[in-house]
Amino acid sequence: MDHQTCSEEQQAIAARYEQARAEIADSKQPTPMMSGFPPKPCQRVTWDNWMRPPFSRWGFRHLNQLRPSIEVPAGRGPVRELPEAPQDLDNLCFESLCGQQISVVEALQATQADSLLVLHRGKVVYERYLAGQRATDRHIMFSVTKSLIGILAEQLISEGVLDCALRTDHYLPELASSAFGDASVRQLMDMAVGIEFSEEYDDPRSESSQYGYACGFQPAPAEFAHYASLYEYLPTLRKKGEHGGHFHYVTACTEVLAWVMERASSTTCADLLTRIWSRMGAESSGYFMADPWGRSVCGAGFNATARDMARFGLLLAENGCCRGEQLIDVDTIERIAQGSDPAIYAQDEDFHAWVPGASYKSQWYVTNDDSQSMMAGGIHGQYLFIDRPSQVVIVKQSTLPEAVGLLDPDSVRLLKAITAHLKK
Repeated sequence: MDHQTCSEEQQAIAARYEQARAEIADSKQPTPMMSGFPPKPCQRVTWDNWMRPPFSRWGFRHLNQLRPSIEVPAGRGPVRELPEAPQDLDNLCFESLCGQQISVVEALQATQADSLLVLHRGKVVYERYLAGQRATDRHIMFSVTKSLIGILAEQLISEGVLDCALRTDHYLPELASSAFGDASVRQLMDMAVGIEFSEEYDDPRSESSQYGYACGFQPAPAEFAHYASLYEYLPTLRKKGEHGGHFHYVTACTEVLAWVMERASSTTCADLLTRIWSRMGAESSGYFMADPWGRSVCGAGFNATARDMARFGLLLAENGCCRGEQLIDVDTIERIAQGSDPAIYAQDEDFHAWVPGASYKSQWYVTNDDSQSMMAGGIHGQYLFIDRPSQVVIVKQSTLPEAVGLLDPDSVRLLKAITAHLKK
């Protein structure tokens, strides 16, 4: 990035924070979506508009009212209590990419956060809900879903059910002629598949948009209504280049990984996750959006409350043990926390700018330092951040208007600043 472009970007970021400060000072609240029986057209959230503002604020919290879903039950055991030890973090500041000192409150407003929940050693030190979100609302986590699938995959490896060295077509012969056939399961897990695939969310012709149509995120325009399900779409993707030695973020890789896991274990990913979710003390059921054939959308479709996402993160921070029961093997978590080669991740300039110094392992962003912090991130501002040594767990749910935007690196800076503060 040249100096002029960098300066323009910094100015744009600074302008977003100025707007946020003005919004904080203005206490007016917009009329809630879906008000009335039926709602007026201007307040009506539908399958067609739920991912676009202003409809997305309601849509991200009520996806199961618009699309088919697959429940991940909370179970009948006792809810894991999260004792409160509140700290005033509102005015904690971090240095933005634009050079300004930005407070937590300003960052939440600028990134259109719906919730921020911070745990430290199992206690809630900060919990804030914005723009009408409630603690009981189940919010879509988008690509944080991938990291849940990564945990489940590594657990199947620990149990000897899945062999990450085998080729994809060993488990899925129907993908033999696709981009994935000769890729190893490990290459699926680490986004190292040579494939012709563009994650351009705003381009209706991109492979990512075709994925969205096939899984049911959005109704397909007539010219793109080619596939009735992910099962039909995934075999059509073609190889480009070689597998391994690179990082190429492709949501379809996660979907194929999930398919491999289901074939290997004869168990749906929703049921695999239920084995953990139902015993970790969740307060509410989570759910996957279902594709048109009733398949869990494993690359981007999981929904849960902020508190239950924090409980899942706490389970990882505590080495997979909850109330004396080992729900996830320690080795499963350790393999991910060790990370991978940061030089491979750094080859992607955009991702490196978002999470500098990280590596990518088993669908997680991992810091290659003593903390071995693990981060899951999703479009429109969803995060699960875990610092294991200090047992800091942070969940951030948002409704940013753009899938990927200027303030994404600042969100990571926010998470790191909160963690550093609590470590003192």
